[in-house]
Amino acid sequence: MRIGNRLVKLASAMALVVLAGCSGTFRTYYDDPVPAAQSANWRLSSVHVTAPRSLVVSEEEVFVPKADIVWREDPSGNRYEQVEALMQSAIARGAAGLHGSRPVTIEATMVRFHAMTMLAEAKAPAGVHNVEFNMTIRDARTGAVLYGPEFVEASFPAMTGAQMARARAAGQSQRSQISNNVALTIRGLLGLGPDARKTFSGIGA
Repeated sequence: MRIGNRLVKLASAMALVVLAGCSGTFRTYYDDPVPAAQSANWRLSSVHVTAPRSLVVSEEEVFVPKADIVWREDPSGNRYEQVEALMQSAIARGAAGLHGSRPVTIEATMVRFHAMTMLAEAKAPAGVHNVEFNMTIRDARTGAVLYGPEFVEASFPAMTGAQMARARAAGQSQRSQISNNVALTIRGLLGLGPDARKTFSGIGA
């Protein structure tokens, strides 16, 4: 029994060492937000999100997979399409306050969508949902570029362990938390809400 306990402790210690090697600085970031006077004239027509098939997907159940796309809350399937659908909905929600006269289209190309594995959510001491994309806003009628292309980081600290268990019991999920942060980031970028930019330290990829 003592040997078993020692092995468990050793495995936990080794996991912490691995996670320590994945620590770094992350951020929610965009360059200067769109002036509110400019975005006030825009009306959202559509959102198009592309997850390039060159991005690496991982289904490996480890703490921090080395991949561009890590997503677990949808059933096994086309992760590119799942990420595109999630991001399209989140960006549209963030831009829902655009009620001007000029119709615009938001185009986003994913660079990274690295959420938490179920193992990391349950066992890691901390984590990061790392979401990065390039965004362009165009006139929906002419195709003229009105903003961007802009590199946007919508990353934020991930809940783990008991904290995430409580959040799930309250009806939250990785999907809802990621969607909320992406929407907040878009609102800040468009001048529709408070500036969402921040920098933080965390364990992620």
